[in-house]
Amino acid sequence: MQPVTFARLGLIAPLLRALVALGYKVPTPVQVQALPVVLGGRDLLATARTGTGKTAAFALPLLQRLAEEGAPVAGNSVRALVLVPTRELAEQVCKSIRTYGQYLPLRICAVYGGVSIDPQVMQLRKGIDVVVATPGRLLDLHRQNALKFGQVRMLVLDEADRMLDLGFSRELDALFAALPPRRQTLLFSATFADAIRDMAGAILSDPVSVEASPRNTPARHVRQWAIPVDKRRKPELFCHLLKKRGWRQVLVFVKTRKGVEQLVTILLGQGVRADSIHGDRSQPARLRALERFRAGEVQVLVATDVAARGLDIDDLPLVVNFDLPILAQDYIHRIGRTGRAGAGGEAISLVCADEVAQLAAIEALLREKLRRIEEPGFEPDHRVPMTGPATALPARKTRNPGKPKVAGSGPTGARPGTKGSPVAPAARPGVRKPGRRGPSRRPS
Repeated sequence: MQPVTFARLGLIAPLLRALVALGYKVPTPVQVQALPVVLGGRDLLATARTGTGKTAAFALPLLQRLAEEGAPVAGNSVRALVLVPTRELAEQVCKSIRTYGQYLPLRICAVYGGVSIDPQVMQLRKGIDVVVATPGRLLDLHRQNALKFGQVRMLVLDEADRMLDLGFSRELDALFAALPPRRQTLLFSATFADAIRDMAGAILSDPVSVEASPRNTPARHVRQWAIPVDKRRKPELFCHLLKKRGWRQVLVFVKTRKGVEQLVTILLGQGVRADSIHGDRSQPARLRALERFRAGEVQVLVATDVAARGLDIDDLPLVVNFDLPILAQDYIHRIGRTGRAGAGGEAISLVCADEVAQLAAIEALLREKLRRIEEPGFEPDHRVPMTGPATALPARKTRNPGKPKVAGSGPTGARPGTKGSPVAPAARPGVRKPGRRGPSRRPS
């Protein structure tokens, strides 16, 4: 049997030329399964491990369909939208799409908050073929008539679990209502809770489901283990490990913005080249920190979960969970920053007794126990209990308890099989219902 190639999948010459320049030789499993579906015009729900080529799986056929249609784009209009949850991911995806489409006469841009809206308004005036956007800024541009949706033929939700989960319900409802009902819709992510998958059905029409790897699984080549430690000694332990093991480049995840800055201050005080990424920093500052880290000018990059998605760093050897994430799925995205494209990687979690519920939830999601290795001299006084079903986190309650809405019911629900309709939250734990006021829980 002949091996599957990009040419055999039906890609046009300009895209094949770009892939050759990038050194892409063999398509990944998710690309093999997704490309024919998207090129055929079908809606798609796809899941695969992080770092396995999901961006190319939707970007390549999207670019080909736009190039083959050749329809001129009107001023302040767009033909394809790619929605992402974070600014960093918007930049990363936009860069990838531009690279894949470098030999095609298509205009591609990214729009997101945290920066001035005026340059983005100017950029959109002549019309854009592909816009990669975060939902809030996209809605702002649409409401100002800087971006019209009448020509949209393709919609992609990247990291769709986050897009349909924490904090984006209201924006997505408004966007789906404003988009043309006749469109091709693609949902891609590394993780899909069953409830999220059910709700996604409300915005897809007769979709093809692609599962290129087991659901909610980390990259295969990442070694994972945990170090039990008392909470107060975590900074000391991290600095000890950094020096003892000679870590040259490490991405560290901390739960809060304040905690990020506290750890960075400690590291800088010890002469360690460190920088931070979190929601309180301006977008230019976040991008500078990331570029310095990629260039090797920063040894330790400390971040909140805003960096759990969208950071594509070549050969990143190590991720450290200084704090465990509140949501177990975020653990998979965090450690997915290493072990990308088949490379090896290591993920270490510093776990205190207070985090046993989060640890249990992570292990339940992984369907395996994390190996525990105590560091001599840092054995905890407060032992981390052994995990089991009883220690898992309870289901989160909605902010306004009551009978949960089900997709397809109520005034804001979508009729089954109807595209372009708002999505009801269908008893999503810990997520407010669309239309109700209250703080969102976007990544910090």
